[in-house]
Amino acid sequence: MYVCNCNGLRERDVRAAIAAGADRPAKIFKACDSAAQCARCVCDMRKMLDEEREMLRYAAE
Repeated sequence: MYVCNCNGLRERDVRAAIAAGADRPAKIFKACDSAAQCARCVCDMRKMLDEEREMLRYAAE
């Protein structure tokens, strides 16, 4: 599934950037060698970041 249509970023690209340490949308774009254009994807990226933080929180318990 595409998360960012402007840059052609797929969900797997975003998740790989998050796994590599990106902790905010700007860092995800940088890790994927792209830049925000229309910014519609930023909300989805934030949601994915929140999901990752939540999974890490449960894993730490």
